[in-house]
Amino acid sequence: MEDEKQSRPTGRRRRRLFIALGVCVVLVLAMSYASRTPSPVGHWTSAEGREAFLAHYDETFADMPSPDEALDIRTDYGLVRAYHFAGTGDAEAPLVMLPGRSSASPVWGETLNPLLEIGDVYTIDLLGEPGLSIQDRPIASDEEQAEWLEQTLEGLPEDTFNVVGLSIGGWTAANLAVHTTDQLASMTLIDPVFVFDGMPLKTIFRSIPAASSWMPKSWRDGFNSYTAGGAPVEDEPVAEMIEAGMKHYALKLPQPTLIAEDQLADLDIPVLAILAGESVMHDSESAIATAERVLPNGTVQVYPDASHAVHGEYPEEVAADIAEFVRAQT
Repeated sequence: MEDEKQSRPTGRRRRRLFIALGVCVVLVLAMSYASRTPSPVGHWTSAEGREAFLAHYDETFADMPSPDEALDIRTDYGLVRAYHFAGTGDAEAPLVMLPGRSSASPVWGETLNPLLEIGDVYTIDLLGEPGLSIQDRPIASDEEQAEWLEQTLEGLPEDTFNVVGLSIGGWTAANLAVHTTDQLASMTLIDPVFVFDGMPLKTIFRSIPAASSWMPKSWRDGFNSYTAGGAPVEDEPVAEMIEAGMKHYALKLPQPTLIAEDQLADLDIPVLAILAGESVMHDSESAIATAERVLPNGTVQVYPDASHAVHGEYPEEVAADIAEFVRAQT
């Protein structure tokens, strides 16, 4: 079933686009450049760079609701930082929020408040990405990507979760689901990459200036703006955090494999796919058609005028979609 959102945000909402810049994908080119460093795991390239990132991380995190607990969960591949936020809603299973590439928990920004009306929320800093998670063992395959997330969920006190993934976080959630759904009550994918369609060559080429840390900051900002529908990204705290992560963190993760249609068709959990009509991270028409065709228990919400930064353009609407979807499962 497809439900289209018609109006495009202007004015006040436009200034919130930066929240969604964590959806930007630096692609395998960035990974290839990073792989020239000797370490086999993701790492900061300098102490100064880490401090610059964390300064922006802390600044942005301070504007979010206060978590009641910070957890460092031991997995076979490193320590995963998670935050627990006590919600006001009555959802039986908490939300687990997975951010996009080169970002972390602060990317959820003001979208967190409406999500807390659903129930308790965990945010996670992806392992092997800029943030407070610490990778200490190589991650070499899709299976190992699923393993660290499965082990992270096992380290939380609840048994099942409503997992929400943004961009590469959407792929991370879907990749777990095709390996095991034991811990998943439901899954929401917000304009995920490498799930319903591959990445256009134009976007791959546009990522080249952003792929190397020695390129000017303006080139990384330009790519981030491109993924967010041309929205300005300079001097915004979350955007500055993401740019610092792109510049100062060396990724050592494998290139994600496009989720196969037969794997999606075998999913036995409810799936909400929130897709942006103007996304540059896939062919939107193809992605929408795939989601509608193959998901056996799927709901597809389309925001025709939204960019890949859909959750920052429409924070209340996206939260309302997730709330309606999660409550329908109880």
